[in-house]
Amino acid sequence: MAARDEGMATARVLDADEVQGVLSGRFYAPADAAPARAPSRASLEKPTHYKVICISMYTKDLDRLDQLVDELKSRGMTKANRSALIRAALDQLDLDKVPRGM
Repeated sequence: MAARDEGMATARVLDADEVQGVLSGRFYAPADAAPARAPSRASLEKPTHYKVICISMYTKDLDRLDQLVDELKSRGMTKANRSALIRAALDQLDLDKVPRGM
């Protein structure tokens, strides 16, 4: 009796057209069909509001940056991360206070 109830519950959940579409197209394509490919990275639109960059930093500076991020998180700023902290620092930067011998 329980197996019959499970079968009826399954039938109510599964849409026959949806199941047929999956079986005939996506999972069981003919052997001679070309494999489906994900769009290449080049064909995808790239975001224009930010760029991913790579910079070098001394390990002691990275350690300090991570300590500051951890401190912000402990203060409840759960979305704090390295790039957010660097952006905040840039917003507060006074160029007149930057040491000449950088």
